[in-house]
Amino acid sequence: MNIVIDTNIFISALIKEGVTREIITKSGLNFIFPEFEFEEIKEHKQEVIKKSQLQKRELDIILLRLLNYVKIAPIDIVYAFKGEAEEIIGKIDNDDTQFVATALAFNAIIWSEDKHFKKQNKIKILTTKDMISLFN
Repeated sequence: MNIVIDTNIFISALIKEGVTREIITKSGLNFIFPEFEFEEIKEHKQEVIKKSQLQKRELDIILLRLLNYVKIAPIDIVYAFKGEAEEIIGKIDNDDTQFVATALAFNAIIWSEDKHFKKQNKIKILTTKDMISLFN
């Protein structure tokens, strides 16, 4: 099973050593993260540092550690599914087309707490609660 990780979920794993980070590092599941979402992480890096109370170097180490458990979805592969993704979620939340496109490209589900994903019925969505059940 391939699971696309929403950026907010990934950032949560960066901020705090908790269940989200544990699922990513210990579940053995196939996690995928869209390459272009690294820009969003960069944009929020200072906020993550503040919330996590980590030094920049410590945060970078955690990021690198997490990336050992996540496959990066290349832009060129995901882009081929952009049109279909826009049809599925574009009118609901256009900012999330990249996650749907990634899920389509890798025949994956999406791990997210964003409720608007549930307004579509093409891609299966799991919350953290669902992931905990799957992990256990």
